Amino acid sequence: MQAELSTLQNLVNTATSFLVQYGFQIVGAIIILIVGFKLAAWLAGIVTTLCERRSIDVTLVRFFANIARVVTLAFVIIIAMGKFGLSIAPLIAALGAVAFGSSLALQGPLSNYGAGISIILGRPFVVGNTITVQGVSGVVHEVRLAATVLRTEDGEEITIPNKQVVGEILLNSFANRVVETDIAISYDDDPDRTVALFASVLADFEGVTASPAPQIGIARFADSGIAIGLRYWVPTVRYFEIQYAVNHALYRAIKEAGITIPYPRSEVALLHADRAANPG
Repeated sequence: MQAELSTLQNLVNTATSFLVQYGFQIVGAIIILIVGFKLAAWLAGIVTTLCERRSIDVTLVRFFANIARVVTLAFVIIIAMGKFGLSIAPLIAALGAVAFGSSLALQGPLSNYGAGISIILGRPFVVGNTITVQGVSGVVHEVRLAATVLRTEDGEEITIPNKQVVGEILLNSFANRVVETDIAISYDDDPDRTVALFASVLADFEGVTASPAPQIGIARFADSGIAIGLRYWVPTVRYFEIQYAVNHALYRAIKEAGITIPYPRSEVALLHADRAANPG
């Protein structure tokens, strides 16, 4: 029992000595960290406000705000470590050694960060644009350092690593997306009248953009009729909704105008052999 009390007394003495020696440093470091985190958030807010006043793109705004926050926190941590008498130089050397040793393992993530900086500074697209890359399409919802997030009309989110974006063929249709289709009419119908009819339908349709304007004309001459081609632009977030509604409106207009949609036809000739002339 005496030994246990002696051990407990030694622990209390050690803790007391530690608190007396480092108590003010610990309190000071905690205060510095609290103030530093608030200062970092405040500076990030200031940067965001200044950038928004100058109408800078939201992608760059977030990038600059994050840089301000990270740099401020780095200085705050260095100052807090100094309260304990710790030097930052050995820590930097150790981090450098660790980074060098793990460079191969981190090659993929680091390449994503490098590609993210290239996208943010080069700005091949911005938040709100419609892009198609790697076989997927959607509205750019967010550009992060590691990945680009797209959002589809169905509310789905597609996350693409940035290294899969940089260096690839990228289609940017900005806020809209083109609808391409064609409708065949009979050779007996007037194509000029049909083109004018389709133009009036699209002109009065809510959701079809006026700039760029719809393009309508003869696409090709098919076997059973004349194919009238249509190209018009709609907001990406309502792509299928507007496309289906336009198709319905075009079909109704065709019926009301008495325009014929031809059916594919095939002619079959039956040859009857004269068995009497060719016995056996």
